[in-house]
Amino acid sequence: MVGYKFMGKAHSHAYRDVSFYFDNQVEPVLQAICGRDQAAVKEAAEKMGWLSYETDWRALIARDDIDLIDIVTPNSSHAEIAIAAAEAGKHVFCEKPLAMTLEQAKRMLAAVEKNNVLHMINHNYRFAPAVQFAKNLINSGRLGRIYHIRATYLQDWIMDPQFPLVWRLSKEACGSGAHGDLAAHSIDLARFLVGEFNEVSGLMETFIKERPLVEGSSGLSGSASSSKTGPVHVDDASLFLARFENGAIGTFEATRFAGGNRNGNRFEINGEKGSVRWDMEKMNELDVYFHDDEVNVQGFRTISCTEEGHPFAAAYWPAGHIIGYEHTFINLVVELVKGLEKGESPAPNFVDGMKNQAVLEAVERSASLKRWVAISEIESKFS
Repeated sequence: MVGYKFMGKAHSHAYRDVSFYFDNQVEPVLQAICGRDQAAVKEAAEKMGWLSYETDWRALIARDDIDLIDIVTPNSSHAEIAIAAAEAGKHVFCEKPLAMTLEQAKRMLAAVEKNNVLHMINHNYRFAPAVQFAKNLINSGRLGRIYHIRATYLQDWIMDPQFPLVWRLSKEACGSGAHGDLAAHSIDLARFLVGEFNEVSGLMETFIKERPLVEGSSGLSGSASSSKTGPVHVDDASLFLARFENGAIGTFEATRFAGGNRNGNRFEINGEKGSVRWDMEKMNELDVYFHDDEVNVQGFRTISCTEEGHPFAAAYWPAGHIIGYEHTFINLVVELVKGLEKGESPAPNFVDGMKNQAVLEAVERSASLKRWVAISEIESKFS
């Protein structure tokens, strides 16, 4: 694994626990973790259960005892590492967003396909049992034709103007701000649940234009250096309207300036026969409404998706004994492991990452040009 902080911790935990909960033929072996700070990566390896460590990802890729490269680094390095790993014959698991640009994403997809290696992207929210249950309801026709999706991803961790210029606020490291970090998840959930995007109309805003330079950072926190500041070149918030290929419409909002919202990843989907809504901060619950209920009992009902018969429920605890954020990664990793067993790239993979990237770029182009932008307009630039 290349990287070892916030997502590195989540991925490491999933690899360690997946065989505890699920019966899989392939059991992950945590051979080596990589980071530039030797002391820090050594400590991370010991704490998270990795057998060894490297300080150069190229050395990691060159090792014969490693079959899969997991990339949890800032977005700017995803393409270089993934392409090199594929060319070395390694399977690749990559954090989201897949790349900085659609052009990079297409090169990454071409590399894994050319070298016949398996690939997956980490969109862990797909693997909350309630989201999987929503997918089952939609696929079975219980909601009928889908009319709307309204999705929000609201956070508030950078509202303080003195919060430093961490890597997630650097265009060179990330490509975009809340848009690529948060809206990428909403876009993937929308594609998973509703279908492919057709066109978008968006706006993006940066509220704090200058921030203190960073001295050190970890996860979603950081420490400022001195009175020196630097410009912020990424968005603090993005909003967009969308039309889908199947005729559905949607609204999307991603921001790090929604006070009181720590991780407000939410959606509501309305169809001709019913509706569903989900909130990551109550991740085990799905609110469901069916039009054909008797009038005197109509309304949203809350379904606990840890009950028997729900996706992934059998692997964990008795009914009503909830699971948490970390289990979304375990549920994703078991699909990765199954893919390795079958020799197939599980979804979501680099194809999904590329399609998500096209939507992200279409919104950015729309915000710049102040008009609707078709996804095909973005894709045609790199066809």
